[in-house]
Amino acid sequence: MELFLRQQFDLLLQEATSSFAERCSHRCGGPEQAVQALRADPTAAELHRDEFVSAFFTEHLLDNTSGHCFVLEALARRQLPADPGGSAEEVLARLAATAFADVLAARSIQVLEQQQIFT
Repeated sequence: MELFLRQQFDLLLQEATSSFAERCSHRCGGPEQAVQALRADPTAAELHRDEFVSAFFTEHLLDNTSGHCFVLEALARRQLPADPGGSAEEVLARLAATAFADVLAARSIQVLEQQQIFT
């Protein structure tokens, strides 16, 4: 991935992480509880991670084949679960959302833990 594209992805991920971490903290009643919830089950209903990723992709124009490829290229070394198949567009969409959501949850835990240290 070219450096300017990597920088663009890192900025998008930073924005998403900041927003998602804050959202989790509010929904769970503080950063400590949010970290526990994310570690226990990042796909838990009260966190709405998948809905957040879907809305973030739409808001940042990543909800198309090019956007999905952009995300997957940035996360090329990330391990992904097996996919049930379908059209190339559907598979790309699921894989991009899954990879992004996994990184988002991990980064959000880091941000929330840093908030605990400095408060």
